[in-house]
Formats: sequence, structure tokens, C-alpha cells
Amino acid sequence: MIRARRICVTAVAVLAALASSPGLAQAEQPPPSRLLSAADDDPLPRGWRIDGGSGSRELVWRAPKAVPMGDARVEFRTGDRLLGVPEPARDGRTFRLALDEARPEQLTDLQVTAGGRRLDAAADDTHRSRSRVPRTPARAPANGVDPGEPGSYRTVTGEYDLDPVRLPGYDTPVEMTAEVVAPKGATGSRPLALFLHGRHATCYKPGSEDDVTGDWPCADGYKPIPSHLGYLRDQQLLASQGYVTVSISANGINAQDADAEDAGAQARSSLVRQHLAHWADWTDHPSSAPAVVREAAKADLSKVLLVGHSRGGEGVDRAAMDSLYPPPAAEDGYGGPVRWKVRGTVLIGPTIFGQNPVADVPSVTLLPGCDGDVSDLQGENFVDGTRGISRGTALHSAVYMVGANHNYFNSEWTPGEAVAPAGDDFWSDPEQPADPVCAPGAATRLTAAQQHKAGATYIAAAARLFLAGDDRVRPLLDGSGRRAPSADPARVLNHAVGGRRSGGFLPDGGAKVTGAGARVCSAVDPDPAVACLDPEAPETLGSSPHFAWWETEQETGRGAVDLTWSAPGTAARITAAEPLSLRDSQKLALRVFVPPNTTGTKFDVSVTDSADRRVTLGSVEVDGLPGSANTASYWAQELRVPLSAATRAGLDLRHVKSLELTPRSQSGRAWLMDAWGWAPGTPAVKAAALPRVDVGRTIVKEGDSGTRTYHVPVEVSGHGSGQVRVYVFDPDSGRTENRLVTVRPGSDAIDVPVEVKGDTDYGYDTDHDIAVKAVHNAVVGKYVGGITVANDDPEPVITLSPVTDRVTEGETLTWRLSVDAPVVVDIWQPVRVLPVTEGAELSTKDVDPQWLADWSGDVPDPERPLHDTNLWVWMNIPPGDTSVDFIVPTVRDQVAEPTESMALALTDNNADPLPDRPTLTGTVLDTP
Repeated sequence: MIRARRICVTAVAVLAALASSPGLAQAEQPPPSRLLSAADDDPLPRGWRIDGGSGSRELVWRAPKAVPMGDARVEFRTGDRLLGVPEPARDGRTFRLALDEARPEQLTDLQVTAGGRRLDAAADDTHRSRSRVPRTPARAPANGVDPGEPGSYRTVTGEYDLDPVRLPGYDTPVEMTAEVVAPKGATGSRPLALFLHGRHATCYKPGSEDDVTGDWPCADGYKPIPSHLGYLRDQQLLASQGYVTVSISANGINAQDADAEDAGAQARSSLVRQHLAHWADWTDHPSSAPAVVREAAKADLSKVLLVGHSRGGEGVDRAAMDSLYPPPAAEDGYGGPVRWKVRGTVLIGPTIFGQNPVADVPSVTLLPGCDGDVSDLQGENFVDGTRGISRGTALHSAVYMVGANHNYFNSEWTPGEAVAPAGDDFWSDPEQPADPVCAPGAATRLTAAQQHKAGATYIAAAARLFLAGDDRVRPLLDGSGRRAPSADPARVLNHAVGGRRSGGFLPDGGAKVTGAGARVCSAVDPDPAVACLDPEAPETLGSSPHFAWWETEQETGRGAVDLTWSAPGTAARITAAEPLSLRDSQKLALRVFVPPNTTGTKFDVSVTDSADRRVTLGSVEVDGLPGSANTASYWAQELRVPLSAATRAGLDLRHVKSLELTPRSQSGRAWLMDAWGWAPGTPAVKAAALPRVDVGRTIVKEGDSGTRTYHVPVEVSGHGSGQVRVYVFDPDSGRTENRLVTVRPGSDAIDVPVEVKGDTDYGYDTDHDIAVKAVHNAVVGKYVGGITVANDDPEPVITLSPVTDRVTEGETLTWRLSVDAPVVVDIWQPVRVLPVTEGAELSTKDVDPQWLADWSGDVPDPERPLHDTNLWVWMNIPPGDTSVDFIVPTVRDQVAEPTESMALALTDNNADPLPDRPTLTGTVLDTP
């Protein structure tokens, strides 16, 4: 279970809800009422409520319409603070987050986000009128080799379907189904590329336009959505070029990962390695292989490329990590020997909730500029998060594809191509003007066919570089500014770290920044004074992939250099903590971003050595990416200047102490992510022997008395020693403290004691959590865990009884909700208005209209029976009290009416009346 670590909140599940369907509509709950609080008369915002019962309280949000099942996590936030990850209900609209002891007044500025975008409000588009018109980036020069051109091999296609496998933490076995496309008649062994799709709906009803579910296995009348068939064109291109390809199905994981604390990353890794193990068996014993595998070319398991889309991206990254650094046996669903070598990964619009990428496996990350699912483009961390972690020889490339959305890389998620219902994931608000960058038909928006073709080309580029070792395709991936004509008309930009880069001016490496308008800023900090990008500032247009949020409100060690100037000529100087060596480099490469839609930002670039010799290397110019309020387009472009001028001037490139950027534009703003010495070529990659950290979770009972101390379970395996940063979350405030820790196998350096005091007071479960991030020479698998202290005291008995249940119109009906003894926490209990079984029922005109508006959200017209407004009221008994009254103020009118009544009852969290409690009736007499 994922547990949130802010304001005493426990998140009990992961990620989005099921798509809407008539079949699910029957499970929908009534629209939420506004919150009644005895302690505070101010209600929660409309759409929110607090539920309670069965030993826990829940913060609940109900969407105006179903939220499609996707890859980004749905998150509850209060301002800039993450409350937690709610559990989706089957209706696709209701999301629940378990609360500990937070009071309503703490739940201010409530927000629902997914992938950085708001789900409970339209995107703020107030900046658009002041922004420049988006422009299509200029077309880059063509590369000498185009990996998107089909090869000469004939291909064979077929499926295999093996016995399902059981994975730890998953009740239902997961399918072992895959589609193979491979060269036919090729000699020798051929490299293997494995594809893993992302989190999508799992089942559909043939003939329906929108009836999909997240069930597994599928119910009668439904068929599995074949998401794994969505990469057939990518597979066919690779197979024609001589690669064996296999795309595997993961519907069984998608249907169950809402209860996984890591959002399913470990399960997906286990599934990938289960398939690779079978391929290794078939290589050794071809006669045991399925027919399509026997007919295909022999696979070379020493050259494996893993391709993952969305959550599949995080899954294959974890599979690459687990292949080098074995996970704890109790968590792993494979556990066998590693008989393959992962040479690289391709990550398409990926999630990276853990933000701990494996550093010693090369990667290419595709970032769709119009991604409407993983909208914050958090996959950028597969590049940024590898800096300084290990050897640094693995190339990590980010490929930004202007105008691409999330879904169209998979043809089974694409309207007009998919067998199941599908849609454009880029959201739009019909009440807002069309998005100038991403609306279908915009000059910068790609069609589905254009996008898929461009994606296939860059997947093939990664295969050619990582598996075939063809360095001629590297300029397509390493920031050299070349294009693959097969991807036209897509505008594709890229930058990279690793490879043959050396040195490194890193803002987080203790660098000192001086100069007018220059500062080191924090990528993750809500304080505008230190934040790199203030989302509330009127000039901010969208967000930055480099600053995607992690688990903490504030995070150490992730920043940039923020440059602001109002006139040209004032240099900003970045001085490294220690002099850097650029001796073996040809150029200095900088990763810089500027505001979207801006043009002509220019800098002179200079370096100074330890003897204070200063040389201007040259000038660079950069334009902003096409962007809107709905895009994450503050993305760094790679800019290079030759080091030849420094060599001619006799500057000591072995001891370079500072870098200067001198603006030549009249005014502007820019952010420097880092700068490196660059040289051509792709070095051989050898993974370092590193310690691996995995955080566990222990659930303990609080007990009735005494104090006990527990320790957060942390396992350190592997080899050597390294450094990680440990964040400890306060269960009361949600704030974090962090410390840098040196870890080695078998050590208990990460020791977080938790003191638990026993009592006999009814309360709620409490989480004491930690999160871990690799800093240097370490890998982190399961990054979050802790101690959950479970309440073990009986829930109070709640009763509903009449106080005044027979009145004359104009008077007030009153019922009392009571507990049998005072408690130390808030008690929340729902009461629902039901249809009356005899006689006339009170109508919406018989009660006070303001009361009705407060509870149901509006005063319906025309008049209808009171129960038809879906009145479902959540009553609160504050700590120390034993009761609260539910009142219904009636109105006096001049209409002659019969005696009328209303019925109500206590319900469970799904609005179903409790079977062992009576239905109570209130009677209203006509005025005499």
C-alpha cells in the first residue's frame, strides 16, 4: 500500500480510475453533499467530502465525469503539499484517501492533479493572451544514417500464450501473453527487443463506444484490450532490420497495481524477466519453444533492448536494475538466474514515481510535447537523475517530440486504429479557446500516423546504437542537432548526459553563482523566493519537466542556475566547488532552457582556469519551445561551443574553475541545468558493483499500554558503499527532515526508530514513513516504506435517534447522531435521505432553500421529492463530544397539503443503508 506522508494522511492506493461505462454507472454513489462540521461551519469545496467508518476516515473527491484509466497518478494536494495518492472506485469518478488525524481546517486549497495537471479545475490560460504565438522549430540538418528506413529481412509474426504467473502482492495470476515479430531466415543470433505497454483499461465490450473496465480477468461479454499489439509497426521495422522483437501483455498488473506501493514497478520488472527467462530457455532448447519462436531467427540474449511505454517505462527500467542488482527475494516475482544482458532501454512518455533511474544502462526517453497523461513529463528524470550516480559512461538521452501526445505511440490506444474504445489523451476544455500548440489541427500538433512513425524511428535509433553499436546514429540522440528524415514532419529535439562527457558544472555540486540576476534555484520548493519556476507568476506559461515533483515538499540536491537580465553585458559566473578537467573534450555542451515561444536569446560563453586566464569560447543562441499553459515546455536544449579558442590561448583545460554566460539579448530569462565537456563517440558501458537499498513496511498494533520502539525495515544488498539521502516524514505535520547516509551491504546505517505508545482510545492508523534517493554510487529499488501503527481499539457504537421528528411546517426536524462514549478523534458518519414507503414525501419546496443548496449543491427546478436530490450527508462528532444534531428546516407556505414525511438512515461508505439499523421517519403537518 502506498501511504502519503503529509498532514497525517495515508494514501491507500495508486493511480487513476476506470474509464466511464454504462456497466459501471450502476456502481456510482450519489453526488457528494457539502461538509457539515460541528467545529467549523465552512464547508469543503464542492466535490469534496470527508467519509468515516470502519476504523478510518477518508477524504473523498468525486469528478464531474469519469477519469480514464491512465499512467499518471491521481494525487490529492493542499496547495503545494502532496496529501497522498487516493484509491479509485469502480465508478471512475470517486477517489478516496485515508486520513489520520487531520482536521477540516487543515485541508485548505484542495487540488486534484495527475501528471502535474489539475483535474478539478481547468488549466489557467490567463497567460495565453500575453504570450507569443507558438512557432514550429526550424528543421535540423539530416543525419548521415536514417534508422527509420526499413531493412531487407523478411519477417514472421505470431503469438505465444503461456501459463499465467503469480506475483507477490497480486491476488490474481498475471498473463504470459506476447506477440513476436522477427526476421525470418536470418543467419546467426539476432539481438532481442522487448516491448512493455503502460497502464490502460484492460477489457472492453465489443460494439460499445465507451464500455471499458479495469477488471482482470474480463467479465462475460467483454474482451481483453490487446495493448501489447499496439507496437506492431515498431516491431516490424526492427524485425526488417534484423532484430527479434516481442511485445508482452500486462493487463493483469494494470488491473491490480492500485494496491501496490510502488505503482507496479516491481511487478512489471518481474513480468519482463519471466519472459526473458523463457527466451533464454528457448535459446538453449529450441524444440521447447512456441511455433513462432522456432520459425524466427535465434535470439541473442547478450544483446537485449527493453522498450517501455508510460508505466511500462518505469517497469523496464526496474527490470534493467533488477538484472544487475537483484531485488529482495520476498518482493521479486522472478528470482531466477540472469541469463541476459540489457544493453539499453527506450522509455516512451514514462512515469518515474521513484525517481531512482538505473545509471549504468544507457537509455533514450521520448517526451511527448502534448502529453495529456504523464503531463509533467517526469521521465526527464531518467536523464537528470543519473548525473553523478555512478560511472557516467552510459548515454542517457531525452528526445522531445513537439506535438506528440501520450497515446498515439500505441495504435491500440489510438482512435480509428484500436479495436477497443480509444481517445486523444490531450485534454481540452470546451469553454476555453483551443490550445494553440496541442489542439488537433494546430500547426505544431502531429497526426497519429506522423507520431507513430517518428516514435518507431527513434526506437530504431536506440536499437542501432545500443545493440548494433553503430555510432553513426548517435548524433540523433546525444544533442548534436541532427534529424532522421523518416521522422519528418515531426520536429524532434534532444539532449543528453553521460557518454563521452567529462567535468560538469552542476548547480547541485556546491557551485557558487555570482553576477547580476543570477542565482541557484531549487527545482522542488513551494517558496517563490527560491523556486526555479513560480507556477503562480503571471509570466509563467506551463511547467518544466526538470522540476517535476517527487515525494517531498522540499528536496535537497535538485536545482538549476536561474538567469534574469534587463540589459545585455552583465556576466553570470558559475564557479565549481573544485576545478574541472575538460582536457579530453572538443566542445563545451550546455543544457539551457528559456521561456516558451521566445526567440533570439543569446549568450557569450567564457571559461576561466585556475590561473585566472579567461577565454571567450564563442556565442550560442536559443529559441523557446512551442508552449501553452497546458504544456511542460520549459525543457533544456543542448548548446555547444568549441574549446579550440581555449587551446589556442593556452588556457589550462585540466583546471577550469568557472564558466561565464554573458547575455547579448536586450532582456530575458534563462535557466542553466548543467554544462559538460563533450567529445564524439560512444564508450563501452560496464556497470559498477553498487549497494542496493530497498525500503520495506511493517504494520504493528499500538497496544493498550506501554511504549515500544520499532525500526523501519531497510535492506541493503549488493557490493561496495555509496551514498543515499533519506527523507523522514513527520506523521503530524507531513514535513520532512533529510540526511545523507553512507550505505553498504549488511549495514544498518538507515536506522529510523519509531516510538509507539499504547492506549485504549479509539483512533486511526498512523504512518511513519521514509523515502530514499540515490546520491552517489548506489541504486534504490523500493524507495518508500515505513511503520504503520494500526488502531486496535474498538470503534464506538454510533446511533441515530429522533429529537423532534413530528413538526408543523415552518419548524425544524431534528435527529441526533450519538456515540456511546467520548473519543479523542473526529467521528464521521454518513446519513442518507431515502424514499418514503407510505404517504406523501417532502419535496424540495418544503425545506429551506439555502439548507438544500448547502447540502445538495443546488435547488433543483422543477420541484421533486426530497430523496431525488441524492442527499447524502456526512456528520462530524468532534473529539471529546458525544453527539451532533442533523437538522432539516422546513418552510411554511400557503398551499394546502397532506401530511408529508421524509425518511433517513445511517449508511456505509457506499451510501447503502446499514442492514442492522432502522430507517427513521420525520413527519411534517400542514399549517392549521
